[in-house]
Amino acid sequence: MSSSCSSRLELQLVGHFRHIRPALAAIAAVLFAGLTAAANAQEAAKPAEAPKGDTVRAEVGKPIQAARDLIQAKKFRDALAKVHEAEAVPNLTAYEKFAIDLTRGSAAQGAGDNDTAMSSFESVVASGRLPPADQLKVIGAIAELRHQAKEYAKAIQWASRYEKEGGSDPSVHQTLIQAYYLAGEYGNAARLLKEQIEAEEKADRAPTEEKLQFLASCYLKMNDNAGYTSALEKLVAHYPKKSYWADLISRVQRKPGFAERLELDVLRLQLATGNLSKPNEYMEMAQLALQAGFPVEAKKILEQGYASSVLGKGADADRHNRLRDLANKQAAQDAAAIAQGESEAATAKDGDALLAIGYNYVINGKAERGLALMEQGLKHGPLKHPEDGKLHLALAYAQTGQRAKAAQLLQTVRGNDGVADLARLWLLQTNRGAAAS
Repeated sequence: MSSSCSSRLELQLVGHFRHIRPALAAIAAVLFAGLTAAANAQEAAKPAEAPKGDTVRAEVGKPIQAARDLIQAKKFRDALAKVHEAEAVPNLTAYEKFAIDLTRGSAAQGAGDNDTAMSSFESVVASGRLPPADQLKVIGAIAELRHQAKEYAKAIQWASRYEKEGGSDPSVHQTLIQAYYLAGEYGNAARLLKEQIEAEEKADRAPTEEKLQFLASCYLKMNDNAGYTSALEKLVAHYPKKSYWADLISRVQRKPGFAERLELDVLRLQLATGNLSKPNEYMEMAQLALQAGFPVEAKKILEQGYASSVLGKGADADRHNRLRDLANKQAAQDAAAIAQGESEAATAKDGDALLAIGYNYVINGKAERGLALMEQGLKHGPLKHPEDGKLHLALAYAQTGQRAKAAQLLQTVRGNDGVADLARLWLLQTNRGAAAS
């Protein structure tokens, strides 16, 4: 991946983090329910109705109730002052401490005092006095508060506990993933993201672009090239932007052992994904097509370069024009000579000539004849590069609208010299085209 692409991805992720705000509003109902129980316990009509020890004295309950009212009125600083009054009462019982912690945590959270809120909520959890469902919500809130405070190790600890105890709020799970990433535990973040993405794809739901970018960044941080490439492939499958395709094609081309003979196929893929934009790229592709014996393809490439105003201007305009004249001349000759080439290919000892002539027919608009010759060449053999033959026949199928056949054949391409990698990328492009049609 280029440094510029890496920087863009990092900026996108930082921006994504910046817009994520933990949703703590759900905890308010739990806290107020607890506050009501604490404040009203002193008013129980019959002593037997309240569990032993689960009452507050009037001198504690009165400021707690006042703090609760102030919290509802969003006067959080005043509420904290009332909590301090309750704290000052001597010989507090365990239940009174619990009621005070619960009230203090809610008031501090509203006042933006996260340190006090976190320590108060953690004391509430340690008391074990909340019902299990409410306890889970408080644990989830602590995880999100620790994340806000950039205490990622503690956020991981609380979010993990939340899930181990049965919590299933997606926002807490997202907090866990982000905390892993920001704590430098990229492997754990990638593992959880991959699980999410695979579950969404299995359910025929497209993962969000941000989530796929996030996964790509995890692999990038770990220098996991295979993982990063797989994440890029998912990005181009769901969000086929030119920049993703450019990065993916470049990485495949730079793999050790990538065969030079596949350069024309790389340029074909760049053209198909909108990544052919420079004059030298159009010129190189046209020259390679001429060398391969496909002058009509070269002519079409150059025509596209001129139509997009990339060719025919600047200091190299004369060179562009000369190559166009050559391609036009050879394309005209090719139309007359293709039948003779077919006759010669039919008597050849191998199937390579049949494949080449067949592909040339397809390019010349004679798809039925061309595909028949290519299929014959693939079966006839022997071939110098059989997997290349499969790739080119699949491209011919795709060009003639037979995308299902193209996809089926692309999945059979094997090899460790780059041809299988290109086939996999062409499969992504072919499937995308089939979905759009």
